[in-house]
Amino acid sequence: MSTPPSPAALPPGAVLGIVGGGQLGRMSAIAAARLGYRAHILTNEPDGPAAQVAHAVTLGAYDDPDALRRFALAVDVVTFEFENISADGLELLAALRPVRPSGHILRISQDRVAEKRFLTEAGIPVAPWHEVRTPDDLPAARAGLGLPFILKTTRLGYDGKGQSRVHRDEDMQPAFDALAPHPLVAEGMVDFACEVSVMVARGLDGAAVTFDVTENRHRNGILDLSLAPARVPETVRDDARAIALRIADALDLVGLLGVEMFVDRDGQVLVNEIAPRPHNSGHWTMDACPVDQFAMHVRAVAGLPLPPAVRHSDAAMKNLVGPDDMALWPAIVATPGLLPHHYGKTEARPGRKMGHVNVLFPAGGLPGEFGVDAALGPLAEGYDVLDESAG
Repeated sequence: MSTPPSPAALPPGAVLGIVGGGQLGRMSAIAAARLGYRAHILTNEPDGPAAQVAHAVTLGAYDDPDALRRFALAVDVVTFEFENISADGLELLAALRPVRPSGHILRISQDRVAEKRFLTEAGIPVAPWHEVRTPDDLPAARAGLGLPFILKTTRLGYDGKGQSRVHRDEDMQPAFDALAPHPLVAEGMVDFACEVSVMVARGLDGAAVTFDVTENRHRNGILDLSLAPARVPETVRDDARAIALRIADALDLVGLLGVEMFVDRDGQVLVNEIAPRPHNSGHWTMDACPVDQFAMHVRAVAGLPLPPAVRHSDAAMKNLVGPDDMALWPAIVATPGLLPHHYGKTEARPGRKMGHVNVLFPAGGLPGEFGVDAALGPLAEGYDVLDESAG
C-alpha cells in the first residue's frame, strides 16, 4: 500500500534552495525538476555546474548576511551540496526557512574531531584516533596509535587533501607543520581489506531507507571506481547498513547521508567519515535504481514519502578526473554501454572531477576484475582495477 504525502510535503512548484554550486547541486537540481520543483542555487560561481541547470541563482558568499537573506526569502526549504560552507550562515538561513539536513549535522561533519566524538558517543565503531592540538600532543598520539599513523586536518580536507602519513618519529613535526588549519587529528592505520559506503535517506517522519552497500577504490586520494553491490560477505553488508541507519537516527537526519567505512581483515566495519549530502560513491544509483540518490535526497528534504531504495542492475561507476580522462570524452560518448554524466565544468584541471561514467550489468551479474575492466571500454586502457589505495 502506498504512503500518501505528508501534509508538510512541499507541493509541486515549490522552490528548493541549494547552498553550493557544484556538481552535486547540479544533479540535485535536475532531480528536483523531475519531481516538479524549481531549484534556486546560492553560489559564488556565476556559471558553475548547478547554476547552469537551475531555475534561479543568488550570487554571493556563503557567510554574506545580505545574500543569505535574499536567498532564503526566495525559497521554501534549504539544503546544501557540500560541507565547506558557513555553519553560521546556515543558522541564519534556519531562522528564515527550514534547513534539511540541519546545521547541527553540518557542524559535526565539518570537523573530524567533533565527528569522531559524536560517533564514539553513539557507540559507532571507528578506527583509533587522537586529537592533536599542538606538537606536544604528538608523542601521546604516537604512543596510543603506534607507527605508522595518519595525521589529518580536522576541517576543509577532501579528495585526499589535508593529510599526511607519519612513518617515523622524525616525520611527526614536519607533518604537523605542513598541515593547516590546526588542530589536527591522528588516526590509526586499519588492517584494511576494502572501503565501502552506504547512502541512507531519512524523512520527516523518521522513516529511513538505505541503498546497497558500495565498494570503493581510490587513486591518488580521489575516488576512482565504485562497484555495486560491494563484493563483501552478507554479514558485512548487514552490519554496514545497520550502522548507517543508527547514525541517521542518532543525528535525527532529514535528508541524505553518505557513510564511508573501512572493512578490516576480520570483517569488522569501522566508520571513516560521514557526509550529509549526496555522495560521489552513490552516483551509480543514477542509472541502476528506479529512484536514485538525488531523487531520494529531494524527496526527504521536501517531505515526500521515501520509496524503497532498490536496485534493478548491478553497476560500476568510474570517475572522470582531469584532462587525461576528459581527452577520452569523444570515445566515451561513442561507446555502447557507457552511460556518461558531464558536470558542465569548462576547465579540466589535474585532480578535478569532471564527470563520471556508469556501466550496468544484470542484477547478480557484476563480473570479476577483468570483466569490469573490459566493460569500461576506452577508460580501461592503462587502468588497473586492482588499485585499492585508500585516501
